[in-house]
Amino acid sequence: SCLQTSLSIWGWGSLGLVLFLVTFGPFAIFYFAFYILCFVGGGLVVTLLFGKSNSEKYLEQCEHSFLPCTSVGIPKCIEEMKREARPIKIDRRLTGANIIDEPLQQVIQFSLRDYVQYWYYTLSDDESFLLEIRQALQYALVQFSARSKETDWQPYFTTRLVDDFGTHLRVFRKAQQRIAEKGDQMKDQAEELVDTFFEVEVEMEKEVCRDLVCTSPKDEEGFLRDLCEVLLYILLPPGDFQNKIMRYFVREILSRGILLPLINQLSDPDYINQYVIWMIRDSNCNYEAFMNIIKLSDNIGELEAVKDKASEELQYLRSLDTAGDDINTIKNQINSLLYVIKVCDSRIQRLQSGKEIDTVKLAANFGKLCTVPLDHILVDNVALQFFMDYMQQTGGQAHLFFWMTVEGYRVTAQQQLEVLQSRQKDGKHQTNQTKGLLRAAAFGVYEQYLSEKASPRVNIDDNLVAKLAETLNHEDPTPEIFDDIQRKVYELMLRDERFYPSFKQNVLYVRMLAELDMLKDPSFRGSDDGEGESFNGSPTGSINLSLDDLSSVPSDETLQLHAYISDTGVCNDHGKTYALYAITVHRRSANSEEMWKTYRRYSDFHDFHMRITEQFENLANILKLPGKKTFNNMDREFLEKRKKDLNAYLQLLLNPEMMKSSPALAHYVYDFLENKAYSKGKGDFARKMDTFVNPLRNSMRNVSNAVKSIPDSLAEGMTKMSDNMGKMSERLGQDIKQSFFKVPPLMQKTYSDPDHCRVAAPIDDNVDDNIPLRVMLLLMDEVFDLKERNQWLRRNIKNLLQQLIRATYGDTINRKIVDHVDWMTSPEQVADAVKRFRDAFWPNGILAETVPRRDKAIRMRTRVAGKTKLLEVMPDELKHIIGAETTRKGILRVFEMFQHSQLNKRMVYVFLERFLETLFPQNKFPELFNKLHSRSKQMQRYKQRLHSTQAPSLQK
Repeated sequence: SCLQTSLSIWGWGSLGLVLFLVTFGPFAIFYFAFYILCFVGGGLVVTLLFGKSNSEKYLEQCEHSFLPCTSVGIPKCIEEMKREARPIKIDRRLTGANIIDEPLQQVIQFSLRDYVQYWYYTLSDDESFLLEIRQALQYALVQFSARSKETDWQPYFTTRLVDDFGTHLRVFRKAQQRIAEKGDQMKDQAEELVDTFFEVEVEMEKEVCRDLVCTSPKDEEGFLRDLCEVLLYILLPPGDFQNKIMRYFVREILSRGILLPLINQLSDPDYINQYVIWMIRDSNCNYEAFMNIIKLSDNIGELEAVKDKASEELQYLRSLDTAGDDINTIKNQINSLLYVIKVCDSRIQRLQSGKEIDTVKLAANFGKLCTVPLDHILVDNVALQFFMDYMQQTGGQAHLFFWMTVEGYRVTAQQQLEVLQSRQKDGKHQTNQTKGLLRAAAFGVYEQYLSEKASPRVNIDDNLVAKLAETLNHEDPTPEIFDDIQRKVYELMLRDERFYPSFKQNVLYVRMLAELDMLKDPSFRGSDDGEGESFNGSPTGSINLSLDDLSSVPSDETLQLHAYISDTGVCNDHGKTYALYAITVHRRSANSEEMWKTYRRYSDFHDFHMRITEQFENLANILKLPGKKTFNNMDREFLEKRKKDLNAYLQLLLNPEMMKSSPALAHYVYDFLENKAYSKGKGDFARKMDTFVNPLRNSMRNVSNAVKSIPDSLAEGMTKMSDNMGKMSERLGQDIKQSFFKVPPLMQKTYSDPDHCRVAAPIDDNVDDNIPLRVMLLLMDEVFDLKERNQWLRRNIKNLLQQLIRATYGDTINRKIVDHVDWMTSPEQVADAVKRFRDAFWPNGILAETVPRRDKAIRMRTRVAGKTKLLEVMPDELKHIIGAETTRKGILRVFEMFQHSQLNKRMVYVFLERFLETLFPQNKFPELFNKLHSRSKQMQRYKQRLHSTQAPSLQK
């Protein structure tokens, strides 16, 4: 039945469908579906519209009945925006000093104009945003000024700045030493030096390395952005700092618009070289210093630049059409340029071939060296330190130290006895106390060097020692009590093959000659044909054959000299007028004869006369130099008369009998007549000190040599000594008495060099409290590497600086330095610095264009000129204290340090970091900088090495 029912349903359904299609057509089913969809969609639309209107009415009823009233802020804000913008009032006061505020306001105005306004006005005419930025900048400057006024800047300028510079120089010096130890000539030395520098920095700093900031421009910009954002966080109100748009604008202006260009300029080597030349612009370039720079240069670019310029000048001179006296002048200039070109070519070939010659080693093997007598070595600071090192190597230091201690004892005893006699005349009696001190000092010398307990002991005749012990036990000590034994010790050092004779064959002796500028360079000896090997006909075969105070050469090089003054004239140099005498010199030897002209001033004659009369006392009664004349000394008649008198002086000096009586005199005369800039043996300051401490100089020669070697640059301060002569004499006596009554132990060379430490620890006892002494001693330690040498020299320099500072300024020097720091941070000086910054970045109110990089040849010649001027400005007295070679290397090391922009940036950033740490001591800037530099690759490698070295020990 069910089956029948389903069949009937399908049958009737099929019939109905057929009838529907026959009646309405085949498309009727689609029309039917469309009508149904329209009906359903219409119903939904009507329902939605009706429901929305009812819902809005219901929600409005609920709002009024259940919810609180809405705020009126939004309508008011819209109303305020529709109104006309009111002008923002800005207080133009920044620092409280009008002379600073005015240029600062101009800097702000120029910065906004050139970095914001030029693009902002293309987007909007509304100036409120610009005014808000200006207000934020001014608020930050006000806060910065307030912090600056509360900060004590004296430690920053006198301690931190100097320590950081010394640390930078120490890192550079260690990097140079490490590269020299590697000896790899194939790599790019500049790039290798930078990498090695930052390796040493991370070893020294331990927690920070600035390699990324200094070598990667992208990382440098990121560092400056982060730093500026931190500063804005400190200086701006919280509301302004939360405004990201304004904060980003100010950050970009400070970092990319001001700080980055300033740092790039300060770290540019060419800018620094130009600044060095400008700083010492009053100093004339000396030919001898220039040739030294060429001979010592290891930069092919410098040599090629000098050679090209010399060739250009040579071409110009050869094109001139001259006649008469000008021909000789042109020929001399051409000869000079030819010699310069030849030296440059020789140096370039040597550097390109990789066969660099060590002058010291070459001279040691060459065989012909100057002979310096032992008595000269013992009274010269520079020579004595090398002899001291040699004596320590051979175990004979006790003999040398005994000789030096006896010299000091003699000075002290003589001084104390003179004081005792003067007090007895005045009725004061302190005889027993003084004699007791002398007896204690004499027993101290005996116990330390001569007694059975002495270690090491001076090996001398036992009879002399027994006689001395008897005298000490039964008689009052006298200044001459040790003379017999001292004489024996001197003869032992002079004649014993272990000491002075062997010292002359040691490499230390050769290095001593180099420090005394008495070492010849065989690589520049004249050729057989003699072409191009002279300047104005003068032999130039030595680096610096200076025979100051110590000079003696082998007897087979005896010189025959004839000289006379051929002409005289008046010169005007930078406003200074002086007479110049042209000396024609004939030099004869067994195989050749040479002639040249040299030029000397009267002051050169006077200095030369002082030198030889000190060395050869018998000449003082024979040679008489024409006297000085204060007024009308440029009169023609007077100059002719002086020329005649100086000629007579020269002829008497060159007399064969005179030379025969004093054989060593010939070499002093040759040094004076050689065609080169005359190197004065004494400066004006040294002459003043000679007359001031004359009694001490006569009795203690090695102390006097240090005293008379004080630089000329400090001569101005000595004018203040006239009112304190008595006090100064007493102080000097007390210093020497204290230093020699306390008999020093054997002075061993120290090897505890803090290679991997910052220059921040105390330098020495009683030094940190004396600001200028600390600064000068620290700089001399790092520039001239004094800690690598024996401590005797360093202690002598320290004592000399102490006496100099005390004599010049007394006990008020620290107060004067504090006053000077106050002056440096005064409103006038700050305003001047702001004006210089404004004029440098916006000359005449217009943004300065980027200065195009100068041609490489010009930059190389600027380097040569800067090095030449630095060597020229160094006083000769400094060479006499620490040695010519050490002085030259120290100055060139400092100059070379500034020739790498990455290293200069490191120093600028260090100064900036210390500045911010001083200005914001409570904001933990050291930790912040450690985090900012934490991505350093060198720092990561250092930590890995440290971890790898610590891991085995931890496992054990």
